[in-house]
Amino acid sequence: MRFATLPDGSPDGRLHLVSRDNTRCIPAEGVQTLLALMDDWDAHAPALEAQYAALNAGGGAPFDAAAARAPLPRAWQWLDGSAYDSHGDLMQKVFGLDPNPRGRPLMYQGMSDRFYGGTDDIPLPSEEDGIDFEGEFGVICDSVPMGSTPAEAAARIRLVVQINDWSLRRLAPIEMKTGFGWIQAKPACSVAPVALTPGELGDAWRDARVDLPLTVALNGAPFGHAEGYPMSYGFDELLAHAAQSRDLVAGTVLGSGTVSNDDYREVGSSCLAERRAIELLDEGAPRTPFMRFGDRVTIECRSRDRAPLFGTIDQMVIKGGRT
Repeated sequence: MRFATLPDGSPDGRLHLVSRDNTRCIPAEGVQTLLALMDDWDAHAPALEAQYAALNAGGGAPFDAAAARAPLPRAWQWLDGSAYDSHGDLMQKVFGLDPNPRGRPLMYQGMSDRFYGGTDDIPLPSEEDGIDFEGEFGVICDSVPMGSTPAEAAARIRLVVQINDWSLRRLAPIEMKTGFGWIQAKPACSVAPVALTPGELGDAWRDARVDLPLTVALNGAPFGHAEGYPMSYGFDELLAHAAQSRDLVAGTVLGSGTVSNDDYREVGSSCLAERRAIELLDEGAPRTPFMRFGDRVTIECRSRDRAPLFGTIDQMVIKGGRT
C-alpha cells in the first residue's frame, strides 16, 4: 500500500491511499490519520488493502504530491542512525576524530513534533550556520517491545519513507563537545510525500534495506546517486538497538543516516559535508559552499525501471526566525 497525508486544517491532516503509479488517491476509510493507523495497524490493514486494490483498478481523484504534507506530520519519536560506514570513516579521516566503535550502531534522538512536507520551503535563521541537507531512507514501525531481536523488529516495520535530515554544520561541533544531544544543529526533518509498505518495493526491499539509488540535485545540478543497500546495519538491527532498554511506541520514525558509498568520488554524495570533506582530501580545502537562502535541493528515489516510489523532496531554504 501507499499512503499520503493531505491538509484538512487539522494538525495531523487526512490520510489517503495513493495509487501504485502515484497519480490518484482516495481518503482512507475507517481511519483519519496515519498516526491513528500506526496505533492499530492490524485492525485497519485488511480493509485498507481492499480499498487500495479498488483504487488501483481505477477511480479516485488526481493526487497532487506538491500539496501533500509529510506522511506523518508529527510523531511520538524520531531516531536517526548513521549506518553508512563510508560516510563516518570519511568524516573521521578529514576531521581527525576518534574511530567510531564497531559493533554498535550510532544513533541519536531528534525532534519529532514536526516533519516538513516534501515541497515546503525551509525557514532557517542564518546562512552562517552551515546549512546542509542529508538524503536518507527511513522506516515507520509498529510497537517494538523492549529486547526485541532484529528478526522480531523487522516484522514490526510497516512503512518505508524518504527523508531529508536538515543539519546546521557549524553548530554541530559545538553541541557535540558538550556531551549532550543536538538541539540547535538539528531542525525539523522533511519527508517525501508518499510512504510505502515494504512490499511496494518488491526485490528492492532486501535485508531490511532499500536496494536502490537515492538521487540528489542541488540547484538543478546533479549531486549524487549513492546506493541505499550498503548499510552496516539494516533497519531491523537499528530498531533492535533502539529497543534494547525500552519499548518503541507505534509510529516511531527511524532514519538510516546519510546515504553514502565507498566509491563516493564516482557516485557523488547525499550531503554537502561529505562533498566538502572529499574536496579537502583531494584539493586541500573545501570549495563547495553550504546552502544559502534561495538554494534548492531535490531528492528522489525511483525503482530500477524508473517507476515512481516516494515522490520528490524539492525544497528551497528561506530566511526564518524573528525579523
